[in-house]
Amino acid sequence: MSTTKQLWQYYATRLRASFERDNDRGEVSATTVVMAAALIALALFVGATITSRVRDKANSLDLD
Repeated sequence: MSTTKQLWQYYATRLRASFERDNDRGEVSATTVVMAAALIALALFVGATITSRVRDKANSLDLD
């Protein structure tokens, strides 16, 4: 099993456990906050990458 797959399985297990524990106490755990921050950072990175590539492609068009 690859290291990446093991990490994703670990994080998925931790996230599920965090949600189950949160339902009992009604609190947000540190794991939930870290996972949310990681997903937000990933979304920002993907958005910036797509924007950059689209802008570069648009600037390379010859409209003359």
